[in-house]
Amino acid sequence: MLPARPIDVDLESFVIDALDNLPAPFRDRLGSVAIVIEDEASAEQLASVGAAGLFGLYQGIPRTAWSADGAPSPSKITIYRGPLKRAYRDPAALAAAVADTVYHEIAHHFGISDHRLQELKRTGR
Repeated sequence: MLPARPIDVDLESFVIDALDNLPAPFRDRLGSVAIVIEDEASAEQLASVGAAGLFGLYQGIPRTAWSADGAPSPSKITIYRGPLKRAYRDPAALAAAVADTVYHEIAHHFGISDHRLQELKRTGR
């Protein structure tokens, strides 16, 4: 039996929907964060976080680490199309996973660690 093919959807619309549904206090403070979609993470990107695979990656200086003058620093969030589409074959599940990934990476921009995100999920916050 051949493996199922990834579904044919445009991840960009899911990312836009996730951003549109982000509460305004967070959306308004994203500043100049670039949000891009790429097919796959590079070997260097995977190595930078010690991961075998990624749905998304935040690269930059979290807002909590900005200098005293509060000057923004360039940041980038990358959403990886290939891994998401392979893992989530149903469009609704894919849309939810994309939103979760976008919010996860935005949380890093606001200085929230993976450990703290897991705590928040566990406690239902």
